[in-house]
Amino acid sequence: MPHVNIKHFPAPLSAERESELVAAVSSAVARAFDLDEGVVSVALEPVAREVWHERVYQPEIVNRKELLRKSPNY
Repeated sequence: MPHVNIKHFPAPLSAERESELVAAVSSAVARAFDLDEGVVSVALEPVAREVWHERVYQPEIVNRKELLRKSPNY
């Protein structure tokens, strides 16, 4: 705990960029919760653009807006 799941449109990330992203997210989460980075897990989940609305936007952004701390501008 905690676990971060980053859903995104499929995009080619080099191993270096993926590693940098995971390290930055892990560090920020560990600092915010005053935890060791070793307890943070991070998943990267590509979601096709054509199903984004039904799989991410509607169920996770619209239907769970009380949990959002930053809303998208679309």
